[in-house]
Amino acid sequence: MLWEPIWQFERVKALNNEKVKEIYLAGGCFWGAEKYLSQIYGVLETEVGYANGNTENPTYEDVCHGNTGHAETVKVLYDPEKVSLEFLLDLFYDSIDPTSINHQGGDWGSQYRTGIYYVDEKDREVIKKSINRLQERYEKRIVIQVQPLENYYPAEEYHQKYLDKNPGGYCHISPDKFEKARQAREVKAKYEPLPKDVLKKKLSELQYNVTQNAATEPPFKNEYYNNFEEGIYVDITTGEPLFSSRDKFDSGWGWPSFSKPIKEYLIKKTPDYSYGMNRIEVRSRTGDAHLGHVFDDGPADKGGLRYCINSAALEFIPRDKMEERGYGYLLSIFED
Repeated sequence: MLWEPIWQFERVKALNNEKVKEIYLAGGCFWGAEKYLSQIYGVLETEVGYANGNTENPTYEDVCHGNTGHAETVKVLYDPEKVSLEFLLDLFYDSIDPTSINHQGGDWGSQYRTGIYYVDEKDREVIKKSINRLQERYEKRIVIQVQPLENYYPAEEYHQKYLDKNPGGYCHISPDKFEKARQAREVKAKYEPLPKDVLKKKLSELQYNVTQNAATEPPFKNEYYNNFEEGIYVDITTGEPLFSSRDKFDSGWGWPSFSKPIKEYLIKKTPDYSYGMNRIEVRSRTGDAHLGHVFDDGPADKGGLRYCINSAALEFIPRDKMEERGYGYLLSIFED
């Protein structure tokens, strides 16, 4: 992609900028965590090491077998003008199970705990709010360790950029998440989440209950289930574009069904165990609005997924109104 060489040039420039920030993230085996975090636009440099343990200058063998208390950690330098800490953390959460203690993927042990270790006291409140938002999406308790960085020791050289040196090496993070991280872009100015009191005035009762309380509208008695006009579907709470008519199909279930979002990074998927069921909830990333659920019974020729979305969570923008409404940049979706 064109932006990649441009971003590499910007990365070198930004490293000399005094505004560069750092955060230390523990997300299981640091081989995969480093590779994943290094894909994110705005991340300038990554390094793996051992953080917040009880001994000085530990080796990999010490950490694995010596009960040193360190966590395998990725030091992340990032440009806050390109990516905010909030957005960076949201992407980090996508790569971990935040409810699992000392266990990620196939790895077990206290060195594989999840953690956020900060060096700027101002980041503490940002992290706290981020964790609270994350907790709202889970029934189980979030167990990510949040602490000031007490100590950090770079890991041995053979661990640095391990998956670049060993492309087939072990990684506990699924390949599709790497692509999602690489594509992700934070839109700061155009689409902003609104406070709940504002949403309560702006939205209908049904729209509010669906997006804020995870309610479900009736099947076959909603606005868009049988709408197949060309256009896009945007988050009713923020206006951010989420789905396209090009990916819409008739599932027979009575709700709008899509094979995929416009871009994967626009949505969040979280486990949903409500009502005694095991489902995957779909929420908008910017607005954090409940949209619906995703199932694996979609058309095979479209990827096999069915994003079952509430009409009440969406606003439809017809193709011939997209330019007028500020979505002209997405008209290329409809070009063959």
